[in-house]
Amino acid sequence: MPRYRWEGKTLRGEKRKGEMEAPDEGSVRTFLRQQNVIPTKVLAKGKEISFSLGKQKIKKKAVAVFTRQLSTMIDAGLPLVQSLDILSAQQENKAFKEVINNIKEDVEGGSTFAGALRKHPKAFDELYVNLVVAGEEGGILDNVLTRLAVYIEKAEALKKKIKGALFYPSTIVAVAIVVVIVLMIFVIPVFKNMFASMGHTLPLPTLIVVGISNLLKKYILFLIVALVILAFTFKRYYSTEKGKLAIDSLLLKLPVFGMLLRKVAVARFSRTLSTLITSGVPILEGLTITSRTAGNKPIEYAIMKARTSISEGETISEPLARSEVFPPMVTQMIAVGESTGSLDSMLTKIADFYEEEVDVAVATLTSLLEPFLMIFLGVTVGGVVIAMYLPIFKMATVGVH
Repeated sequence: MPRYRWEGKTLRGEKRKGEMEAPDEGSVRTFLRQQNVIPTKVLAKGKEISFSLGKQKIKKKAVAVFTRQLSTMIDAGLPLVQSLDILSAQQENKAFKEVINNIKEDVEGGSTFAGALRKHPKAFDELYVNLVVAGEEGGILDNVLTRLAVYIEKAEALKKKIKGALFYPSTIVAVAIVVVIVLMIFVIPVFKNMFASMGHTLPLPTLIVVGISNLLKKYILFLIVALVILAFTFKRYYSTEKGKLAIDSLLLKLPVFGMLLRKVAVARFSRTLSTLITSGVPILEGLTITSRTAGNKPIEYAIMKARTSISEGETISEPLARSEVFPPMVTQMIAVGESTGSLDSMLTKIADFYEEEVDVAVATLTSLLEPFLMIFLGVTVGGVVIAMYLPIFKMATVGVH
């Protein structure tokens, strides 16, 4: 009997992992669900697939294109195996090509499409697989694949907006820091020697800059080591449940940026849950999957608490409103959707609205950051340059008199 390695989460979000013998992968997943553990990864021991060493990364954009093309082919009446064969032949990414070929071989061998996808978690996540399961069981695989393609495209567009908002300020700050360090280590010492040979008393700003330059040159290696240790410690702390909850909670409270993160999380939650419900995934399982795509621990916890409350007979909107994580408008719209039996369409409207709100928030953040960046550049680079030229101006003034 084959041995399987599994990973999963309890209903409270606690991570679990282990190994067990079972006739097949489905038996492992059934057993884990009976133990109130939601499986996130089940792999036959010794058959894990790696995409990182010597292989191209499989991008979400490529998965979205694959999904849309597969949907069109199935809708046109082509058999699944033939469609996969065509898509594999035209795929340029070698890693993705190999994955599609493996899926095709598994389907030819009698596996379900969802079962074949589940063996490649780095290309097809749990959300993708569960929607395909619903599509296969309901006989609407082409429709589900179309919804998946739309979902992936919108999720990637949202991610791109956030990266675009952060790229400009982070680049400016990084360049400014590098310029200041170069000035401190290589340029300031030259000025310092020149001023020392003249024997004049230096102005206070120049003395401060020269002092910082001396410290930086003397302790630069210690500073680099300290920064590496700090970054490693932060990463380790953030990888823990407690650390992620504390830092994510702090991020949500930040002015402007925190509101942007909240809007992104609400848009992602609404779009994901709407796609799952529309495709026929049960609400409790849908909430479990949605919580893992939230991207923020307080919001993930709020969704999982809502799931527990729903299993005890409450509506979705009530526990979400109590969490105080979701805006009142969102919980009220969800309540209306529940009472009218149109929760999926209401969630889609919420997602559309908040995706537009993200655009506005990104524009606001950019416009607010620009003056702060100018001030930062003036104080750092400009301050250092002015401090170095002050003695020259002073000497020129003395020379004139």
